[in-house]
Amino acid sequence: MEEKIELKDAFAEFKKQKNIDRSTMMGVLEDVFKTQLAKTYGSADNFDVIVNVDRGDCEIYQTLTVVEKVENPATEIAIEDVDDDYEIGDEYVRTVDMKEFGRRGILNLRQNLQGRIMDIERANLYNEYTGKIGELFIGEVYQTWSKEVLILDEDGNELRLPKSEQIPGEHFKKGDTVKSIIKSVEMKNNTTPYITLSRISNEFLEKLFELEVPEIFDGLITIKKVVRIPGERAKVAVESYDERIDPIGACIGVKGARIIGIVKELRNENIDVLQWTSNTNLLIQRALSPAKISSIVPESDDKIKVFMLPDEVKKGIGKGGCNIRLASMLVEKEIEVWREVDQNQEEEEDVLLSLFDDVIDQWIIDRLQAIGCDTAKSVLAFSPEDIAKRADLEDETVEEIFKILAAEFEED
Repeated sequence: MEEKIELKDAFAEFKKQKNIDRSTMMGVLEDVFKTQLAKTYGSADNFDVIVNVDRGDCEIYQTLTVVEKVENPATEIAIEDVDDDYEIGDEYVRTVDMKEFGRRGILNLRQNLQGRIMDIERANLYNEYTGKIGELFIGEVYQTWSKEVLILDEDGNELRLPKSEQIPGEHFKKGDTVKSIIKSVEMKNNTTPYITLSRISNEFLEKLFELEVPEIFDGLITIKKVVRIPGERAKVAVESYDERIDPIGACIGVKGARIIGIVKELRNENIDVLQWTSNTNLLIQRALSPAKISSIVPESDDKIKVFMLPDEVKKGIGKGGCNIRLASMLVEKEIEVWREVDQNQEEEEDVLLSLFDDVIDQWIIDRLQAIGCDTAKSVLAFSPEDIAKRADLEDETVEEIFKILAAEFEED
């Protein structure tokens, strides 16, 4: 009786898995029983298993050949042990009692059945979320750790938001509702699928726009490209297929109503929405806005020089070089900003950095020129912190540079 109860519980557990279809369930149950039959009797070839899922049990029948003297009890039965209606060579079918498996066999059946349930659940979960990669996910924080956040879906499945996929500076607590994108699904050591979420991917920003801007969701406006420096700034290039629709205005909304929700979700990340164009020069001009460009000179297939008046350089480069980096990512070319100056005026009021090569190492001058600072005053126009970050220089090095350049004008 105890063995039957254990199996009954295992059947009930299997039956309640709604995501396992009936045919799969029948096949698994039959396979589990035949595996145990093979262990118990040496072979399952002469056994038939009839599973009754609704009733929560199964019937097992063994087909034996009637013989005069039994040599193999697993496949034969003596004629003296059967009714008079049988003759030698006939097939005799008997019902197998579960007790024949023994307690250990019953436990093996239960464990194998539970193991197969888990395997099917893992495979179903893997297939379900693999098909959702790139989709927006909204879930509730269940637990937080230093390196990741655990989020549950409606069915209680676990998804992970690693620290590396979180926007810098954001923190979560249990119970918070979090929006993210499903980034990847991996099977690790035959355990539950490891589902990774992301809030820093470009696709996440695209999905937020689809959520807030009906014209994008309906396909009237297309997002052509997204580039981001998560937590700082992003550029979204959009295009409308309907001349009556202003793609930029539709994305921003009346008084910024649509863009505000996205900015808040991204922890106040600045978002520039610009109109897409296949004209690279025009796209650069739009990407470097609000700075005004004087001229654009292609230097190679992957590098472009952009010239601006001195007052425009800082706006073009942006805080910490953020604007120029995003513009470069948008056009997929390295953009260098150069100051456009009157050479005569420069000789009277400013000094080229190249003239300081006797007191400043050439590699430092090269780095300063690469960020658009080719004269002494163009460097001094920025704070030491900005120069250190943009040119990737040590604070002590920048401090020394500022002393040298400032001294030049004090002497004058």
